[in-house]
Amino acid sequence: MKTSSPGKILLGLVIVFGFSANGNAQLLKKLGKRAERAAERTIERRVEKETSEKTDQILDSILEPGSGGNKSPKSPQPGSGDPNTQGGQSGGSSNPGSANTPGPKTIQVYSKFDYVPGDKQMFFDDFGNDFIGDFPSRWNTNAGGEIVTLGDSPQKWLELKSGFNIYYIPDVPQLPEEYTVEFDLAAVGLDRQTSSQAKVAITLSDDDKFKPGANNAYAEIPFCQYAAIGVTVQNNINGKREIRSTVKADLRNTVLENPHVSIAVNKQRFRLWVNEVKYIDVPRLVAPGAVIHTVKFLANGFKDGKEKVFISNLKVAEGGVDLRRKLIAEGKISTNGILFDSGSANIQPQSMGIIRQISQVLMQERGMNLKIVGHTDSDGSDESNMKLSKARATAVKDALVSVYGIDAGRLASEGKGESEPVGDNNTPDGKAQNRRVEFIRQ
Repeated sequence: MKTSSPGKILLGLVIVFGFSANGNAQLLKKLGKRAERAAERTIERRVEKETSEKTDQILDSILEPGSGGNKSPKSPQPGSGDPNTQGGQSGGSSNPGSANTPGPKTIQVYSKFDYVPGDKQMFFDDFGNDFIGDFPSRWNTNAGGEIVTLGDSPQKWLELKSGFNIYYIPDVPQLPEEYTVEFDLAAVGLDRQTSSQAKVAITLSDDDKFKPGANNAYAEIPFCQYAAIGVTVQNNINGKREIRSTVKADLRNTVLENPHVSIAVNKQRFRLWVNEVKYIDVPRLVAPGAVIHTVKFLANGFKDGKEKVFISNLKVAEGGVDLRRKLIAEGKISTNGILFDSGSANIQPQSMGIIRQISQVLMQERGMNLKIVGHTDSDGSDESNMKLSKARATAVKDALVSVYGIDAGRLASEGKGESEPVGDNNTPDGKAQNRRVEFIRQ
């Protein structure tokens, strides 16, 4: 189908809003060029007076898709559910305000990624202990939902039902002043007609039930395919909205490639990344002194039975502060924020924020040498876990050398497998704590 001209779109809107097509055509024929333009401006003003929801519905149905939606979405390729990785595979990413190119991202792309996850695990769920078809045992909702798999992958996902005020709430404990939230998203059934209202919202709220809360911070990830909608952020402080803004961004390809979303809260400051790109950085979004009880997810605007959106690998951790000062002051840090591909030592690129900070310490402290130690949970044999932990520690060392130019002679690496657990290997949270990398000053 050819893209409609502005004149044809305007005439189409005239018909939609009740004008007589034949009468209007005769009128325009009689008018001169100047009068015709004036008539078109009148039509535009008439359209602008309609509510935003009504206008959006009309545009969704008659507008030809934008340039970013000229190919069919790919089927999702979610993470494989490996017990020794905490995140799914990351796919394409974007640059704000421009169409993005799908495909796997490299460590070099993420080498300037400045997100640092919290270092004290509070909650982790990849639905590994839940059965397919059940609602996850550690979540709550006021609607319904079930655990599913996508394609041939064993990775489990929770489908988020689309609708107003349908919340999905994990059993996250009360949140401290500084913490991070990470999760993976996947979608199926998207095409060039996917609505501008198709979004996944994340709310940090002082309400522990199914309301937005008097104090909240809120962000929306768009899934629209015919236009670049942008990322929206807003808040409420004591029941009053103080901030709502939309940052220009084109995520049309990104949301087709199972994006990894990262959020860092440092007191009032709120930052949000999709893959390696930071879209939101608001210094005073979270209400000062507010007690945040819950993280809530809401999907809206997806076509029932056709378009579906899923979430997995939710991780909430206390901290997310500057690891550089801690390493210099204490001589040792431990983090479970460095992630690896399933069953391998390939570093997931979104982990580069931590490795970048380690490199900055080594560049500043020229006399510092480090030992890098890898740890796993207890899944698998002792021998395989020892081998895997050694390979992963070596991979971190190699990234410091090859990406950031650190002298290899200043670094040593070793693996300890499952031999030194810090959490309960019988629970998802405990396993996530045990999958970690240590940096120890020598």
